[in-house]
Amino acid sequence: QVQLVESGGGLVQAGDSLRLSCAASGRTFNTDAVAWFRQAPGKEREFVAAIRWSGGSTYANSVKGRFTISRENAKNTVYLQMNSLKPEDTAVYSCAAGSGLYSVTSAYNYWGQGTQVTVSS
Repeated sequence: QVQLVESGGGLVQAGDSLRLSCAASGRTFNTDAVAWFRQAPGKEREFVAAIRWSGGSTYANSVKGRFTISRENAKNTVYLQMNSLKPEDTAVYSCAAGSGLYSVTSAYNYWGQGTQVTVSS
């Protein structure tokens, strides 16, 4: 099993920045990549970004140029740096671990509980 714990969410104003963290523990060697997804009220969960522990990343078009995903292998932690936040970025952000850089939820076997990000206008 792999356990994932997110942190770093909060309430910010439009244009501000936040950095989310996803700390992984357990049998992390069973996973190849970590992704961030988000879900806004009344909407389906959507892909944000993903990164391989060995390098390589991919982003949703909606966040490209504003968000940066990175990893710190020694701490088994993945970060999501979010800049120039917009009200439409408001959602619960969850990290997930799986194999490969995929943008679909079915590719990820392990999920965290999520952290709320609220961006006011």
